[in-house]
Amino acid sequence: MEFFLDLNWWAVGQIILIDILLGGDNAIVIALACRNLPPHLRLRGIVWGTIGAVGIRVALLAFAVTVLQLAYVKLAGGILLLWIAYRLLKEDGNAHDAIPAAGQLLTAIGTIMIADLVMSMDNVLAVASAAQQAEGQNQLVLVIFGILVSIPVVVWGSTLVLKLMQKFLMIITLGAALLGYLGAAMACTDVALLPFIAGASSYLFITIPLLGVKLSVPGLLGAFAIVICAIGVRHRKTV
Repeated sequence: MEFFLDLNWWAVGQIILIDILLGGDNAIVIALACRNLPPHLRLRGIVWGTIGAVGIRVALLAFAVTVLQLAYVKLAGGILLLWIAYRLLKEDGNAHDAIPAAGQLLTAIGTIMIADLVMSMDNVLAVASAAQQAEGQNQLVLVIFGILVSIPVVVWGSTLVLKLMQKFLMIITLGAALLGYLGAAMACTDVALLPFIAGASSYLFITIPLLGVKLSVPGLLGAFAIVICAIGVRHRKTV
């Protein structure tokens, strides 16, 4: 009881809100990874994939700032996300028929953990900044508690997206395109590439006037490339 009384609930609330707002793309990749699992394993894959991803995210918090400043980390992470997007897009409902159910489950959980690790590198900085408000307290415990509280929201969101994917196949393409956008956008912000793109930095982003939304041009190209791949994959399946 004393643990809950001593918590900085303002910081906890911010961490939960950040996890919910930034968890949309995570819910999509979780649903994409689990969509080909047998029905009785889907919820298990979502839950264990989310728990594993949260564990990695908490570990990443300890050295997130240092990691993001290393050359080629974002570049490698972005390329990895593009590969995951293509692989998830390429899989169809019969792609794993020859693999035992346990193998499918472990593959889905592994995909979720790897994708979340890459996608969370920027997100954990926002969580860490919220935790810094709790001066004199155990900030790591605060972060872990806030993330654990947000797990049911991510699990529920992934389950909802999975149900929508079964009804609307276009969501699979849009989800993969989102991963393509995030991957390409991340790769182009790598420290190692800054000397080469410094002169073209004004061309790397566009702003939608009415909405005031800033979009990454490399990210849009990555999303477009994934959509083209989706069209090609579906064309090969119909031939």
